[in-house]
Amino acid sequence: MLQTLIKLIVLMFSTLLLVVIRVQVIQSQLPVFTRFDNPAAVSPTPTRQLTFNYLLPVNAWLLLNPSELCCDWTMGTIPLIESLLDIRNLATFTFFCFLGALGVFSLRYPGDSSKTVLMALCLMVLPFIPASNLFFPVGFVVAERVLYVPSMGFCILVAHGWQKISNKSVLKKLSWVCLSVVILTHALKTLHRNWDWESEYTLFMSALKVNKNNAKLWNNVGHALENEKNFEKALKYFLQATHVQPDDIGAHMNVGRTYKNLNRTKEAEESYMMAKSLMPQIIPGKKYAARIAPNHLNVYINLANLIRANESRLEEADQLYRQAISMRPDFKQAYISRGELLLKMNKPLKAKEAYLKALELDRNNADLWYNLAIVHIELKEPNEALKNFNHALELNPKHKLALFNSAILMQESGEVKLRPEARKRLLSYVNEEPRDANGYFNLGMLAMDDKKDTEAEIWMKKAIKLQTDFRSALFNLALLYSQTAKELKALPILEELLRYYPDHIKGLILKGDILMNQKKDILGAKKCFEKILELDPSNVQGKHNLCVVYFEEKDLLKAERCLVETLALAPHEEYIQRHLSIVRDKISSSSFAEQSIFPAGKTSGVEGDKIPTESVKEIVSESRPTQIIKTGDNKSQSKSNKQLGKNTDKETPHKTTKDIKEIEKKRVAALKRLEEIERILNGE
Repeated sequence: MLQTLIKLIVLMFSTLLLVVIRVQVIQSQLPVFTRFDNPAAVSPTPTRQLTFNYLLPVNAWLLLNPSELCCDWTMGTIPLIESLLDIRNLATFTFFCFLGALGVFSLRYPGDSSKTVLMALCLMVLPFIPASNLFFPVGFVVAERVLYVPSMGFCILVAHGWQKISNKSVLKKLSWVCLSVVILTHALKTLHRNWDWESEYTLFMSALKVNKNNAKLWNNVGHALENEKNFEKALKYFLQATHVQPDDIGAHMNVGRTYKNLNRTKEAEESYMMAKSLMPQIIPGKKYAARIAPNHLNVYINLANLIRANESRLEEADQLYRQAISMRPDFKQAYISRGELLLKMNKPLKAKEAYLKALELDRNNADLWYNLAIVHIELKEPNEALKNFNHALELNPKHKLALFNSAILMQESGEVKLRPEARKRLLSYVNEEPRDANGYFNLGMLAMDDKKDTEAEIWMKKAIKLQTDFRSALFNLALLYSQTAKELKALPILEELLRYYPDHIKGLILKGDILMNQKKDILGAKKCFEKILELDPSNVQGKHNLCVVYFEEKDLLKAERCLVETLALAPHEEYIQRHLSIVRDKISSSSFAEQSIFPAGKTSGVEGDKIPTESVKEIVSESRPTQIIKTGDNKSQSKSNKQLGKNTDKETPHKTTKDIKEIEKKRVAALKRLEEIERILNGE
C-alpha cells in the first residue's frame, strides 16, 4: 500500500508539473476552436451526441481498414448526424455491441485470453478518451495521430484473435494466407502513402482525393501553391474553398490576399469585405465576449492595409484598426499597424500612444522600440529616438535597422564624440548587410567628416561598385576629389553622375567650375551653366557663374546685363553688386586689356560664386525612406524593413563648428583678394 501511495503521489506531481508547463506554453490562454474545426461541438442536442458517438466507429474503421487516409478531417469531412433515422447510427450501434461483447468476455470468463483482451481494450479505450469528444470537445473531428497508442491495443487484439484461429488445424493455412495478405497490402499502402508525404502539395492533394467537402484542404493546397508564387493556380483552390464552405472567413481572406498579390485591388477589397461581414458583429452597449480565432481578426488589418494606399481613405483604415482593438484589446499587431498609419496621417503623438500600448503587451520586442524611435524622430526628439534605438540594440545587438539609423542619427547630430560609436555601428551593419551600398556610403561620409580622405574614397568606391548609379556617392566622391586638389579625377565621376542624373544641378556647378578653373574649357563650362538655368532659371550660382563666362569671353556688355539679372534674383548679395560695379567701371574706361576681373584660375572669389567645398554634402540621399517595421505573422503585411534617410533630392549641408570657422576664414581671404582686384582695375 505504501509503494502504491508513493507511486500515486509521484504520478500526481508529474501530472501537475506537466499541466504547469502546458499553461506556460499556451501563455495562460485556452486555445480558440471555431465551429469549422469541430462543427458538432457547437451543434444542438441530439445532433452533437449522435455525431460524437458516430466518430467512434469511424476511428475503429480507420484502424481496421486504413485504406482512405486524410491529413485533415475537420469542417465538412464527416457530415453531422441530425436525426435518429440516419443510417449511420447503425454503425454506432454495431460498434458499441461489439465493444460490449469484448468487455463482457474479458470480465466474465477467467483465463489468459480474457486478460489479453482486457489489456488490449484498456490500451485502446483509455488513451483515446481525451480525444473522443465525449466528455469535452476538442479542436478536431477525427485525427489519425491520436490513434497511435490505441493502435497498440488493436494490434494485440488482432494478434490474439489470429493466434486463436491459427491454432485450429482446419483454419491454420487460411489464417497464414490471410496474415500474408494483410502484411503485403499494408506494406504496399505504406509505400504508396510515403509519396503522399513528399511535399505539402502532394499531401493535401491526396487528402482531396478522399474528401472534397473540406474547405481547409482546398485552402491548404492553395497555400502550398502560394508558397511557390503560383498565385493564379492558388486562387482557383481558394475560390473553391469559398464555394465548399461559403461562411469560412479564412477562405475569403485567402482569396483577398491572392487578389492583392495579383494587383487586383478591387477584387481583393471585395473579398476582405465579405470576410469582414462574416465576423461576429458588436452589439452597441454590450460587452464583446465572444471568443474569436486570432487569425480571423487579421481581416481588419489586411483590409486596412489595402485601403490605406488611397490617401482619401486613411480615416477609414484607422477605424478598422480601432475596431480590431475593440474586439481584442491585446491585439498587438493592430497597435503596430495603427501606429504606422497615424505617422502617415501626420499624427505622431497618437502614433506614440499606439506603440507605447503595444510595448505594454511586449516590452522585449526590439522592433517595437525601433518603431518608437522613428516616432521620436518625427517629433523632432533625436535624443529620445537615440535612447529607443539603443534599447532595441540591447534586446537585439544585430538589429540591422537600429544599427544603421542610430548611426545616421549620431552622424547628423554633429557631435564629434559620437562619431566613433556611429562608425562602429555602421561597420556592424555592413557586416550584416554586405550588399547594401548605403552602409559603405555613410561610412564614407563619416570619414569625410573626420578629414580621412583616403578612407572616405575607399568607402565611396565600394558603395559605387555595389550600386553604379548611386547619386549621392558619385557626387560626394567627385566633391572629395575637388577638395583634395584632384579635380581632374573628379571629372569622370561627374560625367558618370550626369549620365544617370542629367538634371543634377550641383553636379553641373562642380563640373563647370572644374572645366573653367582647371581645364580652361570655357565653352564646356558655359554649357554646364546654361543647362543649370534651363533646369532652374532662378539659380543664382549658375546665373552668376555664367556671367563670369561672358567676362572670360571678353563680352563685357553681356556680362553686365547678366549681372544685372543676377542682382535682381539676389538683390542683397554684396558680391554681385561689387562685381557689377567693376564690370561697369571696366566698360566706362573702355579698357579691354586682357586682365582678369577675378583671381587667376578661379570662377569667383566669394561664397556663392562657386560650390563651397567645405559644406556641400549629400547626406544619405540614396538611402531608403523612413518606415516603421511591421511585426507579426500576417502574410498580407509588408515584410520589407526600410531605412531612415533623407529625401532623394536633398543635398544637406553638414557643418561642425570647426568647419564653419574654416569657411569663414576662406571667405575673408576671398574678400581680400577681391579688394586687390579692385585696386588693380582702378589703377591703384
